[in-house]
Amino acid sequence: MIYTIIFGLIIVLAVYFLSRIGRKKVKPFPKHWHPLLMDHVLYYRNLPKAKQVVFQERMMQFLSEVYIDGVQLEFQELDKILIAASAVIPVFGFEEWHYTNLSGILLYPDHFNEDLEFESKGQLRNIGGLVGNGRFEKQMILSKKALYHGFKNTTDKSNTGIHEFVHLIDKLDDRTDGVPEQLLEHQYAIPWLNLIHKEMEAINDNHSDIRKYGGTNQAEFFAVASEYFFERPDLLKKKHPELYRMLSECFNQNLRGNVSHYKI
Repeated sequence: MIYTIIFGLIIVLAVYFLSRIGRKKVKPFPKHWHPLLMDHVLYYRNLPKAKQVVFQERMMQFLSEVYIDGVQLEFQELDKILIAASAVIPVFGFEEWHYTNLSGILLYPDHFNEDLEFESKGQLRNIGGLVGNGRFEKQMILSKKALYHGFKNTTDKSNTGIHEFVHLIDKLDDRTDGVPEQLLEHQYAIPWLNLIHKEMEAINDNHSDIRKYGGTNQAEFFAVASEYFFERPDLLKKKHPELYRMLSECFNQNLRGNVSHYKI
């Protein structure tokens, strides 16, 4: 199984470097994707029509820059749509964004374990996505089951696709530490760290509605809180106004009533 994964990652890297030689042209947005986005992506559905067009363009730009493939599954259009939407949502508040630390994505059919195996019966398979390091640098692995669940359930404050892309954003300064230096202005760094520690303490003391996994470390708190921000912005603003304000500054988005407003 592990050899299949390594072989797949080698293919991803090979295709990426070949595409760098002849950069893929950005394809036009397929019109039949619009109803799929309306049905499956609440964030997109709540955008004004003009912003939906921008969202479509940003999706196609992303898909021209990253290689995506499935492992032991038949790759479908909706897979590609949900992955691209996951990438665009966290950075939609910025006029232009390129994930320079990502070259390829592998989609697994189900959750996987620490050995990147999704067929093993003897080991716990509870990982829905990860951003690679070392020999897997610039790679992402997503579970299709987890990806779809994140967009199907819009009330659980959880979205695996968004979670993993927030990790990529965090990692742009070469440290996955919960402090996204590319997004946070310098004067916000200390207040953000103080807020993280206060919120993590509340999570670990069972005094918070933020998902328990957010209490693991700073990086996971940032990713989990970001899921909450994009999935249930009104609830986050009501229960955690300071956290909402900081994330709004960070992502340059104010999600009032689940409708995105931008400062650009």
